[in-house]
Amino acid sequence: MFSFFRKKPPPPAQPVVGAAPETLATSAPMPAPVPAEIVLPFAAPEPSAPALGQALATTPAPAPARTTWIDKLKTGLRKTGASIATVFTGTQIDDALYEDLETALLMADTGVKATEHLLQDLKRRVKESKTTDPAAVKGLLVEALTSLLSPLQKPLVIGRFKPTVIMVTGVNGAGKTTSIGKLTRHLVTANASVLLAAADTFRAAAREQLGVWADRTAVDIISQDGGDPAAVAFDAISAGKARGRDVVLVDTAGRLPTQLHLMEELKKIKRVIQKAGPAQDNQGQNSAPDNQAAALLATPPHEVLLVIDGNTGQNALTQVKAFDDVLGLTGLIVTKLDGTAKGGVLAAIARERPVPVYFIGVGEKLEDLETFNAREFAQALLA
Repeated sequence: MFSFFRKKPPPPAQPVVGAAPETLATSAPMPAPVPAEIVLPFAAPEPSAPALGQALATTPAPAPARTTWIDKLKTGLRKTGASIATVFTGTQIDDALYEDLETALLMADTGVKATEHLLQDLKRRVKESKTTDPAAVKGLLVEALTSLLSPLQKPLVIGRFKPTVIMVTGVNGAGKTTSIGKLTRHLVTANASVLLAAADTFRAAAREQLGVWADRTAVDIISQDGGDPAAVAFDAISAGKARGRDVVLVDTAGRLPTQLHLMEELKKIKRVIQKAGPAQDNQGQNSAPDNQAAALLATPPHEVLLVIDGNTGQNALTQVKAFDDVLGLTGLIVTKLDGTAKGGVLAAIARERPVPVYFIGVGEKLEDLETFNAREFAQALLA
């Protein structure tokens, strides 16, 4: 969940100067009634009033909801954890145990580099603790995995710039547009004003799918029928500034890293977004023009997120590397971890391309997308 300062109601939407004539902007009052089937099962915390200039970050769900979430995560990772847990059912700690553990980790798509790192760290912990019980080794593996995954645990900061521009990408079928809808609902529940940019003009019905999420969450959407994706993104950011929105979420077309022409289009979208100019800081002032570092920091997109499918194992790592090389990723959303035997891919990402994991998902419901916690994940994986 997210914490935001209490804001005055946004002013009425104003037309964007320079927007393409075919730009369609549908606006809904904020807040508006939300259909019962998408209401979160927990109440949003009462917004607090932080000191002026303080950055606001995403926060985990309240304790009861978090407990429910962890139970779902354990269930989702059961296939991965079961194959690893059988390694610790023996009577002694020997080379055979480590060999079986190595095989189990590789089968869970932990990757060669991460597996080697975990085994070395685990052997060190066993030696230092003088552990002789194989069952106790699993607890030490939890600690080793938590240490490896800790660099991935980082909050998504919302509120430092207004609007905070988030560009979202991913391959076809990873759950990108659905994740945007879930993220939008989290933001709206936390009293943030959101504007969606339907810059996925490549896939049929993508605009309509995002429009459904806009209707359900009562937020604005900027779209064009067959328009240029970069132009849609630029118009949306301009509209976000004019309407005083907190967040602009830019949906882009799903693509494979091997589709070079589409990857080039992604680079173009990012360049055009940058031309929208620095966003305002949370004091309502533009970054000082003589402070080049501050202006660069305020230049959108402030976040570039990649949605990856946890079922794809090492292919997910390949996608992270490819998209990071092209766009400079700032964070990941990992979906579909429920029912997969390849949950160890996060260890591979942590070892080879440690891009922060902002959210993980283990189901289709809104509450099935939650903030990533390294220790919770390690415990759930080896439960």
